[in-house]
Amino acid sequence: MDKITRHKLKTDRFAVEVEHSVEYVSEHKKQVAMYGAIALAVVGIIAGVWYYRNQQHDQRQQELARAQETVQAPVTVVAPPAGALFYPSEAAKTAASQKAFKDLYAKHSGTQEGLIAASYLGALSVDANNMADAEKYFKIVADSGDKNHASMAKLSLSQVYLSTNRPADGEKLLRSLYENPTTYVSKEQAAIALARALAANAKQAEARKLLEPLRTERPAVSQLVITMLAQLPPQ
Repeated sequence: MDKITRHKLKTDRFAVEVEHSVEYVSEHKKQVAMYGAIALAVVGIIAGVWYYRNQQHDQRQQELARAQETVQAPVTVVAPPAGALFYPSEAAKTAASQKAFKDLYAKHSGTQEGLIAASYLGALSVDANNMADAEKYFKIVADSGDKNHASMAKLSLSQVYLSTNRPADGEKLLRSLYENPTTYVSKEQAAIALARALAANAKQAEARKLLEPLRTERPAVSQLVITMLAQLPPQ
């Protein structure tokens, strides 16, 4: 088949398809109008949902900021400037912080702000030496789909395991962080934490093997690593 014939067939086919489309629209004006209205309605719904979610996100962020203020507020018997948040004792501050983040988590448990609230609750539980609650809250974040927040929670959870005489569980989490670093927990950070855990569990040779390559990293890392290596028993 020559080039001209192929071109004509393509042109004719296109003309037929256009003609059929025009005929269809002419014969089904009501249906086309209805589908067009549905499409416009769907676009309107999507825009409305996006606006609603954006508004909800802003509200959650404001609630999170207010909860964070309780943690950052000073403890003092001298009242600060009018309107500034303060607490007369550490106990009062701790109670207010726990309530603020528990309320936030209960209200927004399926959101990023809820995960941050759970992380704070885990840290507050550690401060209160309540390791059972610390483990519970850090596990919630560690099991979430947010890999960055989850990695931070796993790092904290590993320390809970190590402090409650579960070195195998702690090492397992730290090895997973070392093999799968994130923006929030770097490979170097995981290596240092794992080396500490190994050294404390009489695995100095493995700890040294992790630390040696970090000698030449940026100054802050290399200085820490050199100090840790010096504290290990000689080979």
